[in-house]
Order: sequence, then C-alpha cells, then structure tokens
Amino acid sequence: MKDKTRMIDLPAPMFAQEIVVERAQTVSLMQIGPATMPMRPSDLPIPRRRSEQEQREAEREVGLVRPDLPEQDRLAQCLAKAQTNPDAALVEAQTWLGESRDTGQQVRANQCLGMLRSNMGDFDGALEAFSQAVAGVPTEQQVAAVPLMAMAGNAALAGGKADAAVGWFDRALAVPGGADNAALAEIQIDRSRALVALARNAEAASALDEVHRLAPEAAEGWLLSATLARRTDDLPRAQRDIEIASKYDPRDPRVGLEAGVIAVLSGRDEAARKSWESVVAVDRDGEAGKVAKSYLEQLGPAPTSQAPETTQKPAP
Repeated sequence: MKDKTRMIDLPAPMFAQEIVVERAQTVSLMQIGPATMPMRPSDLPIPRRRSEQEQREAEREVGLVRPDLPEQDRLAQCLAKAQTNPDAALVEAQTWLGESRDTGQQVRANQCLGMLRSNMGDFDGALEAFSQAVAGVPTEQQVAAVPLMAMAGNAALAGGKADAAVGWFDRALAVPGGADNAALAEIQIDRSRALVALARNAEAASALDEVHRLAPEAAEGWLLSATLARRTDDLPRAQRDIEIASKYDPRDPRVGLEAGVIAVLSGRDEAARKSWESVVAVDRDGEAGKVAKSYLEQLGPAPTSQAPETTQKPAP
C-alpha cells in the first residue's frame, strides 16, 4: 500500500511556462525547392506539455491524489516576475528555496530557479536546480517529475553535456504514463539532438522515426530527419522528409533553409535559390534570413536569358 504521507503538492507539467518573447508575425507561404541549419538544443524551457486538467486526470488514473493548488501559486508568480525583472525573480527563487521546509515547495522553487538560470545562459546551474527538483519528487509521483527530467536534459545538452542529456531523456521516457504522445515526441526530438552531438546517428534516426510515429504532423521532427538524412548523404530521404516538413509548417524559415541546401546538393540550383529567397523575404533580419543571404551570395546571381550588351556601335 502506498505511503500517502509522502505525497507532495507538485506543480502540473503545464507550469513549464515559457519565458520567451512572443513573436507575432504574418509571413507568406514559403517556396520549397528542397538546407544548413544544424541540429541544436531546443530553447529552454521545454514548450507546452499537458494542460493542468489533463495532468490531474492522468495522476488520478494511476492513483495519485494532489491537494488543490493555492489560488495564487508562488511558482507562477516567480515566473511572471522573471519576464519583467529576472534579477529580482532570481533572488525571489533563492529566498524561497532557502526558507522552504516543505518538499513540494522546494521542488517548485528549484523548478523556477532552473528555468531562470536557463534563460540567463547558466546551464550548469540550471541542470543542478532541475536535478534537485527531480530528487525531491517521491517515487510514487514520478509522473510529475517527467517535465523536470526533460528540462534537466535540455539544460545538460545546452551546456555541452550531451551524454548526460541522453541519460535524462531516457529516464523521462522510462516513466510509465509519464507523458502523452505529443510530449513524448518532444522529448525524443531533444534526445535525437543529443545523440547527433555524440555522433550516434543511427540511434538519432531511430529516435526521429519514433517522433514520426508519435506525432506524424510534427514539422520539426521531419525537418530534423531531413537534416540528418542529408548529412548522411541520403538525399532522396532528405528530399522526402523536407517536403513533409513543408507540408505541415510551410512558414518556418528553417524548413526553407534546409530545403535549399538539399536542393543545391541535388544539383537544383534554381530550386535552392527560390527557397532561400523566400527565407530572406520572411526573416530578413533574423538568423535564418542572414544565413539564407550568405547562401545566395555563394550561389551567385541568377542566370539571365538576355543577350549580353555590346560596347560596339551599330554599323551606319
């Protein structure tokens, strides 16, 4: 029989709120010519997971009972403060951690601290905070620890510790009922990045195949598998996967970049030019737009069908 006294009030995974500046742009449909945008760690923190209601239902199914969360949740307040005053939020999280004697509150404080440190680029500090948060979750509540494990994996990967990242992602995936298909796919995507960083390309390809199974409409999974196929010289597979990525997210400039690289390696320069020009059109001042400009410069000007001008005067 489970020891109910060890049950702690944990945040639902939905509390993995993003502290990012939202981009609101309307962009035109990207042309695909069938690029190189390297596989790199996801921006922290982990994107959306289950809704709080879905998480509560999942926990109820496995026999977990959580007390109702307070109306004004301190973790939400900490994260909200981080958007306007990160330094003050960091002091708040550290103070919260130091004064808390409740395990659940320590887990929450470490989660906020880890997310703050991630956004500040202190990935080693973030990894330590997320690790402490996971350690504070009782065994019978490991479902609630899965998002924290994934965050720890991302912090490790962003900090150049790919081997440790794989370990965290594997641990998260091993928790029975720990996430829905969409969340599992996101973890596998990040796991594939870590495996690529370790030059374990075959395992990375298998992870991305699992992403396609779990979330067949996830454009990022198709983009990464196209990139991996291109790197391993499987251009037909790369072309197929980048076309699928374009189908599901034609507005992503990364898709246009990869499409162009695949095209140029396949000897289709004009298709590449169209892809990269579309990237510049929608992301002129962004990272992708700058890379596309450099690719276009390397490709050179488009051929012209006009006859070359002559400096000779016509005969009288």
